[in-house]
Amino acid sequence: MRAPIATPARGFARIPAILALALVAWATSLPASAAIGYEGARHLLNRTGFGATDGEIAASAGLARGEAVERILAMARTEASVAAPAFVNESFVPYYKLRGQDEAQRKATQQMNVEQGFELREWWLREILLTPSPLTERMTIFWHNHFATSQQKVKSAKLIHSQNVLLRSQALGNFATLLHAVSKDPAMLVYLDNANSRRQAPNENFAREVMELFTLGEGHYAEGDIKEAARAFTGWSIDRDTGRFVNRPFFHDAGTKTVLGKSGRFGGDDVLDILLARRETAEFVTRKLWREFVSPEPDEAQVKRLAGVFRDARYEVKPLLRALLLSDAFWAPENRATLIKSPVELVAGTLRTLDIHPMNLRPAVVASALLGQNLMSPPNVKGWPGGEAWITSATLLGRKQFLERLFRGNAPMAAPEMVAVGDEMKGEAGGPEARARRMMERGLQAYAFDWWRWSRTLQRGSSVEALMLATAAVNPVPPGTDGAELVRFLASDPAYQLK
Repeated sequence: MRAPIATPARGFARIPAILALALVAWATSLPASAAIGYEGARHLLNRTGFGATDGEIAASAGLARGEAVERILAMARTEASVAAPAFVNESFVPYYKLRGQDEAQRKATQQMNVEQGFELREWWLREILLTPSPLTERMTIFWHNHFATSQQKVKSAKLIHSQNVLLRSQALGNFATLLHAVSKDPAMLVYLDNANSRRQAPNENFAREVMELFTLGEGHYAEGDIKEAARAFTGWSIDRDTGRFVNRPFFHDAGTKTVLGKSGRFGGDDVLDILLARRETAEFVTRKLWREFVSPEPDEAQVKRLAGVFRDARYEVKPLLRALLLSDAFWAPENRATLIKSPVELVAGTLRTLDIHPMNLRPAVVASALLGQNLMSPPNVKGWPGGEAWITSATLLGRKQFLERLFRGNAPMAAPEMVAVGDEMKGEAGGPEARARRMMERGLQAYAFDWWRWSRTLQRGSSVEALMLATAAVNPVPPGTDGAELVRFLASDPAYQLK
């Protein structure tokens, strides 16, 4: 690749200035009832899903903005369409029993956890590929990153699956309901150490993160607020045998607390309601959704307007998303091709767009992890930073080589030092990343792109470049390039990394 993609806004900057101004004037002059067209449908479906197909785009191209957005929102789900792995129905394995295991038992348990972790990731990726509501899975990933929890610390795939089910149930539901529920979620209680928080020694981890990362954002609370809130969350724990949430009154600090200027004998739910009453909470979530769907730099005036919609709707997510997706900013040409595809979007989106349906999704799961996004295991409490952080010299090379593998079947992935992929890869020669790379390379041999089958799915007159790229290709297509070679060329172009 000859051109860098460090600044995604360059995708629009590549369009000649006069043409760009004309496009802006044209787009902003369109009546709300005008059809969004092929480019508009592609933009909407790829921002709210994963690699829209030519048929899906064509089916939405004749709709007006409102119709297209309402169709997507109406398809929202609260449950997965793919059956979960069988182990999620098994009994919870208590942590105290794990502590009493000998070395052989610990090794067997670790191997079981590794396998269950893979099964869980494969299940979620299959849901992403097959779901009738891609937006539901986009929002489930969004909340997974917002309320970051990692299997590596929780060490229970069953609890992680339960949290995933919770996130999906409110993916486009109610943020206030989700905040209260996830604060009592067993995986979260373990991950942020609140399960052992007692009045004699309150643990401040959850209280800090619920303010900094889940609601208010930095700068809108004081250390004293954290300490007082931590007292309110004491007693929220999990049953040692079932792994379910339990409130232990004996461990709760029932004294008076003062949080953000409010005083009372607060419990955890009271503190959450205090946080939800602050305008900063609606603005914080809205700002993150703007970066997820619109552009890297939020328009603060629009954020405040949209946050007002969010608050007026009592934290219902759908009205906020509707307003966001119908905004002129979302449709503005200058905001197209400004976002970088996440590893999951790149991997899953490529498989969907190119109509590749592998039976074994483990290689795709590993590919996403190697490229920096290991589902169920965000890097830390802040989740994946996203944006330009997705691109490094190593991951950019890895992205290119993953795509080449689909077309040529013989290009190895990038060097293993690109990213650590977690406990699931330990115990193999050459280190965890080396084992992950070998696993993926073997599996991807069955992922070959079939041009002849794929070409028959294209609508008459469709442009392959318009389907695959959110903006003009950086590298001019050589004359005479067509068929599978054209698809390969476009996938290798820096513009393919943008959405």
